[in-house]
Parts: sequence; C-alpha cells; structure tokens
Amino acid sequence: MENVLEVKNLSKDYEGFHLQNVSFSLPKGCIMGLIGENGAGKSTTIKLLLNLIHRDGGDIQIFSKCNLTHEKAIKEELGVVLDESNFPDNLCARDIDLVMKSVYAKWDQNVFSSYLRRFALPDRKRVKDYSKGMKMKLSIAVALSHHPRFLILDEATSGLDPMVREEILDIFLEFIQDEEHSILISSHIISDLEKIADYITFIHKGKVMFSEVKDSLLEDYGILKCTHTEFDQLDKELIIGCRKNQFGVEALVRRKKLQGKFLIDSAGIEDIMLFHSRGAGR
Repeated sequence: MENVLEVKNLSKDYEGFHLQNVSFSLPKGCIMGLIGENGAGKSTTIKLLLNLIHRDGGDIQIFSKCNLTHEKAIKEELGVVLDESNFPDNLCARDIDLVMKSVYAKWDQNVFSSYLRRFALPDRKRVKDYSKGMKMKLSIAVALSHHPRFLILDEATSGLDPMVREEILDIFLEFIQDEEHSILISSHIISDLEKIADYITFIHKGKVMFSEVKDSLLEDYGILKCTHTEFDQLDKELIIGCRKNQFGVEALVRRKKLQGKFLIDSAGIEDIMLFHSRGAGR
C-alpha cells in the first residue's frame, strides 16, 4: 500500500523536552489520529511536517518527496488547519477568498463559496466577530478549497460543541471516500478519533508508544479485572499497564495471551493510551 506520509527517526530538542526518533507512516486513503497528553510532542511533530521549525534529525517524506527539498510543491497539495484561526481579525470571507486566490494555484472560488453556504458562514462578517466554531469552519473551508490531497489538522475539533464536531467529522469522512485523499489529525477528543480514524499513533513524552491500525488495537487489547493476589501471580510481561486500588487491580493486557483464564472487558482507545502511560509497575 502506498504511503502518503513517512516519518523516520524524527528528532527535535528543546530545553526540557526532546522529541526522540519518532517514526510512523500513513497509507494513502486513510485517517490517522495522533494522540498524547499536553506537551507530548504532537504539535511539534506537525510543525516539523510543515517545515515550520528546524528539525535536529530524521526524515519526512510526503507524497514520496522530501518535505525540505520539495516544500513548495508539497504545500500546494496540503490542507492545514491549526487549533487557532490565523486569519487577520479585520478580514471577511470575501477578503480571504481574494488572498487565497493568489496563494494557491488550484484555489477554487466555487468550492469555497459552497463551503461558506454549507457552514452558514456570512461572507461579509469580519473574522473578529465570528464565534470559535465559525472560525474553525472557516479554516476548514479554506483548507479544502484548493483541492488538497492530504489534510493535516491540529486540534481542529477542540472546544467545539458536539453538533459542530459531528458536522466536521462527516466532512472529513467525505474527503477520504475516493481513497485518494488522506488525513492526519491530532486531537484530545478520543471519541472523535474512534469514529473516523483508521490508524492511531500515540506519542508520550516525545516518544512513539505505538502506531497501529485502530481496529487491531481495539481487538488486541482488553481490561483485566482481578484481585491483588491474582495480579501478583501473573507474568508481568503480559501487563501493559495497571491501576490498583484497595478492592483489586485493573490491567491492560493482550486479550489472546489470557483468553479463557480471566474475564477480560473491552478497552477503548483512551484506556489503551492511559494504561500505556502508566506502565506495568503502577
């Protein structure tokens, strides 16, 4: 399967934080959810993909091209939405249409106008008078209106109400229907990613803990509930992470390793992320 994105041994050092040898790949036609706690390295990774900051090591290929040497050509094919609107407050949608026409060779005014109508965005109202949800819809309309092949989204649904989020998720699913388009989306709203993502990549303290097919994660992992005595007798190599209290232990395990021996509940993506962070010794 052809990859739209390949990241290998990506590194970036800041005082007090290190992005360490991050590697993952995203097949064309798929959606990858990028998850992790605040400060884990998600936004740093996205900035490196967009060549907004200097990397200290590693390689990034987008559309099988180096993102450094082919930056201009790659960005023509990218739609980008960050967690904050970057449009000047005094502009309106009509002004942004004119600006974008000179930025993107394939800017499509008709597509942009159709998204403004779909999102019920007034084209003469200034950005400063938009709500947060309207600003996010405007950013998504702009990102989609130059016929991009790949969307990169950083907390694009954060702070939005459930109705608006559902509407935006539907648009993302529409975008990848032809299997020629792809999306990388970072989000703290795990339930959104469970609805739309094909792959999940978890970054914790600057390292990739896992990057796997979402359905495989949900199928492979489970939550084991047992007594302290039963837990102490388990092979700790089978334990991904655990949570102990006075009544017993909850542990994230690989289902197949303990199937039939214990009652194992389903684990969601958030469970898998949290237990991986905890480790087996807690």
